This record gives sequence, C-alpha cells and structure tokens, in this order.
Amino acid sequence: MLDVTDLHIEIEDSLIPETVVYDFDLTVGAGEIVGIVGESGSGKSMSALAIAGLLSRRDMKKHGSITFEGNELLTMNRSMLRRIQGDDIAVVFQEPMTSLNPVKTIGWQVEEALRIHRDLSDEELKRAAVKMLDDVEIPDPEGCYHKYPHELSGGMRQRVMIAAALICDPKLLIADEPTTALDVTIQAQIIELLKKINREKGTAILFISHDLSLVRTLCSRVVVMNKGRIVESGPVEDVFAHPKEEYTRQLIGAIPKFEKIAGVTYHPDRKPILEVSHVSARYRKVTGYFRPNSKPKQVVSDVSFTMYEGEIMGLVGESGSGKTTLGKTILGMLDDTEGKIVHYSQMPQMIFQDPYGSLNPTKTVGRILEEPLRIKGGYTAAERLAMAKDMLGLVGLDETYLKRKPNALSGGQRQRVCIALALMLGPKLIIADEPVSALDVTVQEQVLNLLIKVNRELGVAILFISHDLKVVYELCSRMIVMKSGQIVEQGTDDEIYNNPRHPYTQQLLSSAGYVNR
Repeated sequence: MLDVTDLHIEIEDSLIPETVVYDFDLTVGAGEIVGIVGESGSGKSMSALAIAGLLSRRDMKKHGSITFEGNELLTMNRSMLRRIQGDDIAVVFQEPMTSLNPVKTIGWQVEEALRIHRDLSDEELKRAAVKMLDDVEIPDPEGCYHKYPHELSGGMRQRVMIAAALICDPKLLIADEPTTALDVTIQAQIIELLKKINREKGTAILFISHDLSLVRTLCSRVVVMNKGRIVESGPVEDVFAHPKEEYTRQLIGAIPKFEKIAGVTYHPDRKPILEVSHVSARYRKVTGYFRPNSKPKQVVSDVSFTMYEGEIMGLVGESGSGKTTLGKTILGMLDDTEGKIVHYSQMPQMIFQDPYGSLNPTKTVGRILEEPLRIKGGYTAAERLAMAKDMLGLVGLDETYLKRKPNALSGGQRQRVCIALALMLGPKLIIADEPVSALDVTVQEQVLNLLIKVNRELGVAILFISHDLKVVYELCSRMIVMKSGQIVEQGTDDEIYNNPRHPYTQQLLSSAGYVNR
C-alpha cells in the first residue's frame, strides 16, 4: 500500500543546509502495523510528515519516491494531495492539547475531515462524530461532543485525536508518539485501542515512538533510525532478540527495567528534610474573563508524608491525580491551600516536566544559570560566571554551552540545563516533576544517572514525580501512590511493588507489566 524509496530530506532555512533524512526506505502493507524508533532528532517524525505531505515545500528539499496505492505523493500537486490527506492517510500527533483547537468544541473538530471530504448534513455529521467518539471508547460521547479540549483529561484528548483521524476510515494511520507523557494505565488503553482499530477496521498503522516496549507490544515490523539513517529493520521479535547493530543494542539496553540502579536506601534514622501534614489544595475555576467561580475545585485532599535527608522518593499516579499540584503546594506556588508543610532546608527547587517551556528562549544558558545568583545577591560577575561553568560541568556540559540559547539545545541538553539551574543555590531538596517523560530512552537513562550523581555527590533529596513505574523502581527507595488527590498507599519499594494493598496500585503495576518477585 505504501512504498517509500530513497527519501532524502534537506532543510534549507539556514545559511548551511542540513540533511535530516538520508535514503529512507519503507514499505507498509494493507492492515500492517510498522514501528519507527530512534532517539530525538533521528528523523522519525520528519519521515512520517513527508509521507503525510505535511512538510513545507518552500524551505525543504526532498527527493526520492513516496507512492501510496500507486500514486506518487512527493510530486503530487496540492489539490490532489488534499483529497488523500485526512481521508486515505490520517495523522495522530504527539501532544493533543496543542493539536486540538482550544476554541472549537470536540464535536466540531471530530467532524472537520468529514466536512472536507464528504457531503453530509449537519445531523449526519453529528451522528457520525458521536459514533466515532463511542468507537474510541469515550464515556458519554454525546456529552463529550459539546465539550472543549480543556475540559478533558490527557487520555481523553488523545482519544479525541484518534477519533478525528479515523472519522473518514483512512487506510493508513500515522501515529506520531501518541502515548508520550501519558501514564501507564492510559498508555495501555491507547495501545489496546490502536490494536482494536487495526483488527476491526483493517487500518494500517505507522507507529512512531521512542518507547521500545510499546513498539514491541504493538508492531509486527520495526525500523530503527539514527541521525537520519535507517540502521536496522525487520520483524519486531528478531530485532529485539537478535539486534545486529550496536546502536540498536544500546536502545534496547536503555529500556527501563524493574532493576535497581541507584543503590539509594531508605534511612529512617536520618533527619527529616520535609514534613507534609494534612495538606489540601484547590484551584478556582475561571468562568469568562478572570471571574472566579464560587466553588473551587479540590485537587489535593488531606495528604501527609515525611521525607528524609538524601533519599529519593517516588510520587506516582495517573494524570489528574494531583501529583504536580502537590509538588507546587510544597514549594508555596499555590495560594488556596491548607495544612502544614515544614521544610528543614532552605531554597528547595523544582525541575519541571517541559524543559523548553521552563527556560527563557531569549536568554543564553549562562544568563539563565546566573539569574538565581543575581537575584540572591552577594556575588560578583566573575563569581557568577565561574559558578555557572562549574554547574554545567557537573551536569555533563562544557562551557561552550554558556553562550547558546535553549532552541540550540537538544531535549536532553535542555533538561540538563534545568537540573543545573535547580542546583545553582545549593538546595538539599529538589522536586522533579516528570523530568524524563518526554525524552527518548537513551537520553532518559543519561538524565536518570545525572540525578543519581546529584543525589550521591551533593546529598540532595529528590521527590521524583513520574507515571513510569519502571523508572521509579530503578531510582527510588520509597514511593507514594496518589489517586484523585489522595494518597492511597505509601511505603518502601519492596512493600509497594511486591505487596500492593490498594486495588489502584495493583492496577498500575499490572499495566506496567510488573511481576511479583
């Protein structure tokens, strides 16, 4: 059905043209599920966007061949290509919140492809949209039809994206990182949904991901990319069981496993560094322009726990469970709270989930790192510069990065800068909010090893917020499980993983594939 031969993509929007995909070959048969894996910047998404016809024709040079059911897409005129886009070939993007129009209802957006490619009445459009929302297993599809994206959870928004992509019964679905940053239970549901779509509708799927475990679960064949080139391809089980290339072996070896890498242990005899007692937090709903609703939404309810010096403690739970809100409450970033929070250290810091959104895009790395020192005062310009250089060295970056801006860094490098920024004032407690969820497995491993280094060498305690139970098992000595704003279970890693008491914890572990030891 799809045949890509010698695809070559070159970006020409800078002084020096950059080749991002070299001689890419791919075939996808009708009803087949094929995976493309590789690190960030390997050319996965570029290749997929070229297949979908979504790359600019002005500042990109492309040659080779992309044929879909015998039609050459690469040189096809725009009007003919539009007949295929959204109808025969559909795309599900990585981040549903930025892919969905915030001012249009869910129903309007799911119907959009039908309005373009079919001649249907308003009643027929609505009936088809509600049925498709039901097909992707959204509760109350009729009610969802009238909602806006911000009123849905991350998992529900991703289902809406899939519904919108499938509304015209495409022959090929391109899924570009559709489960990144979703918690394990929602990830498992989306994977099962894609399997169901493939099984019942016969839709071929091109599944792009940096999560090799998901690719192995879903796909029959896999293509491994590195620096714009295909380094290995073949049946999934053959590639995973007998990888031929060193790069493939590195990717597979970096997959998080239920194995300890940190050697961090729980020391109840150590002094507390944080005590949280009966803490609750609320958000006020906003209706219209900055008019607070009289009924605030309770997000965290009666949470209590203690952290000790030098420990790494995990905080897990599905999207919307209150993990991030609890982290912000601990650092005094929310106003509508109650309870008692006692810090036994000064200037605790936070590492946010999105490193690009956390760094000022107009400032250099050096300026960003010096900012906390400048605000605190008492340092000369030379001292600030020396401390910024030293901190970059600690996180594995040399001083040449001081003059770069965030857009000149990779995702892993930006996260290293965020960690360096959090360490500039010498805190003894850091709250790391999903710091590796959007990173590929090799960069994820590097960042985790960096956090372990920070913990061991500087004695920094870390509250590690994550939805990945494998990463939490590797890193943490104790963990807290949250659901619907409450702690449902807490204890040592051995207690939680091998003797989970709460049904929700059992569900999380089952979704993550943990086997009791």
